[in-house]
Parts: sequence; C-alpha cells; structure tokens
Amino acid sequence: MLKGGARGLAKAEAQAEREPPAEETEPKSQARRQPEAGPGSEPLPASKHESEQFFASPSENQVPERPRCHTDCLEAPLSCLFQRLGCEEGAHPWIFLLVPMVLTATLGTGLIYLPKDVEENLEEQYTPIGSPAKAEWCFVQERFTANDSYRFSISRKSTEVSFACMLAVSNTTSLLEPAILSEVSKVDDVIQDLYAMGENGTQIHYNQVCAKHQGLCVPSNPLLYAWQMNRDLDLRNVTFPIYNHTGQPTYLAGTIGGTFLGERMGMNQLLLEAKAVRLLYYLKTEDGEDNEHSKKWLTHFVNQFSNIEKSVASKRIQVVYFTSIPTQLELEATLMTVIPLFHLAYLLIILFAILSCYR
Repeated sequence: MLKGGARGLAKAEAQAEREPPAEETEPKSQARRQPEAGPGSEPLPASKHESEQFFASPSENQVPERPRCHTDCLEAPLSCLFQRLGCEEGAHPWIFLLVPMVLTATLGTGLIYLPKDVEENLEEQYTPIGSPAKAEWCFVQERFTANDSYRFSISRKSTEVSFACMLAVSNTTSLLEPAILSEVSKVDDVIQDLYAMGENGTQIHYNQVCAKHQGLCVPSNPLLYAWQMNRDLDLRNVTFPIYNHTGQPTYLAGTIGGTFLGERMGMNQLLLEAKAVRLLYYLKTEDGEDNEHSKKWLTHFVNQFSNIEKSVASKRIQVVYFTSIPTQLELEATLMTVIPLFHLAYLLIILFAILSCYR
C-alpha cells in the first residue's frame, strides 16, 4: 500500500513539472479598468472582437431594403426585340441590304411625275397654310390697299416688291455734269427698251410690267427724270436732301450717293458733287398675270445685263445691278448643285455600311 501510494505521488509530481503553471485570472473589476493615458503612452490595440465589429460591412448592420419598382417594362421587351432583329440581320445580311434598296428604287419612280416647270415660290411653299403670319399679312393688306397700275406707293406695299436696281458710279469727280448724265440716260433708255418673250411668242415690254403713277411708269430716278424733261436744268442749284423742282419737293437721299455738300440753304444744303446715282425699276405684282410677266422681264434683265454694260459708250461710268429675286435664284442654283452631292453622300454611306459588316 505504501509503495503504490508513493508511486502515484511521484507520477503526479512529474506531470506537474511537465505542464506550465496556469496564469492567474484578474478580477472582473481589474480587467475592465483601463489605464489612464499618459503624455508618452500609446493607445492599446483593439481586441479581436472589437476589430471584427469595426470592419464589418454596413449591410450586416443595416435593415434590409425594400425591393425596388421595376421600370423596365418598356426597355426589356424592346431590348429583346432588337436583340432578335440583330440576330436575324447577322444571319441574313443580304436580305436586309437588298430589300430596302429595291423598295427605295421602286417608290422613287414616283418622282418622275413631279412638275418640272413650276417655279419656286417662297411665300406659298415655305409658309404654313393658316399660319399667323399669313393672317396678319391679310389684315394689313385689307387696310393698306395699293394700286400698282395707277397710284403706286412703295410705303403702302405689304408684299414683297419686285424691282430691278442699277447703280451708276462716275469715274470722274462728279456725275452732276450734262455729259455724264447723258450716258446714264442712255443706259436708262436701253433698260426701258428691253422686252421678254412670253407664252405663244408674245413680247413683254417694260411699259406693260412697270409700276405706274397716274398712268406713267414710276421714274427710275427723280433727278435724272427732271434732267431728261429739261436738258437745260441748272445742276449747280440742286439742293440735298430735298430738291424743289417745279414746286414739287423731291427726296434725293435714297437715290444719290457719294455726295459733297456746300452752303446751307434753309433746311437743305447745296449739292456740289455726287459720285453715284441709283436707278430703281419697280414692277407690278398685285395681279397674278402681272406678277408672272414681271418675273419674266426681270429674269430677262438679269440675262441681258452684260449687253447693257457694253452699251456704255465711254469708261466714265461703271454700272452694277441687283434685283428682288436673288433668294429665289440662289435657291434654284443650290438645288442644282447640292442634289448631286446628296447622291454621292448616300453612296458613301452605303459603301461604309457594307465594308463595316465584313471588317
């Protein structure tokens, strides 16, 4: 018995020597107490449990969100539709390439039935029917009537006025000389003698299409007209901007340019020199037939202006012109030059699309 107890005691002592002594646990009050931070002390590292709480994702700590409303009720079917369309185009490229071309060529044959001789009318073709602009234009036209055949007045016109304008510029000191005015008068006579060819070979003279005042064509220039009526007119006593000729005041500011004025005579000044004179030829537009004749005469004037320049006897004056139809002429010229470029652009787009498929 003594020997067995001694042996067990020896084994227990040997086992105790092999195992390290257990660490003493601190009391709860001491374990929770944190040391005060001194001036040179460092913060203690956080425990494992605190680190896991700090780096935890926000979604684990937040309340789960409600399911959002699906707003792709239109996007989803369209996406599936275009996906199927793309698959079909990729599987059958020639069908989707040739069918639109054949359909376009077939429907484009209807363009041959479009009228070719109809002129462009900016007011009728580019202004909407029933628009406020047309209603206001009709209101003004009813209140301010104009009679181009007997009492023409440019200030009462509510529509676009058809006219031809020629500017004569003197190469000398002044055109207020009988010799210079004589050359300008010859050019004026050449313009008024022009006639265009109408339908059935009829001639359209300037006297038929000119705007008239008391039965006579409106003078192209009041000072030139006064000199034509009286070649002995004293050009040294002409006043500017208002000239009283035979008791009728005439406003010259819009028809005489490059002026050099002298002494004052009442409200006006004496006109000593003038470098340019403007000739305006107003045409009738109130009637449909007169409007068509005026356009034909105006087009003929533009085509014959090179011959008008040759009619100038000497080089003492130069002439230039402009008309009331530049917008319409530019539109027609643009149509003739731009449409071939459209064909070329479509051809390049088609070639680019074909090459992109096989790239």
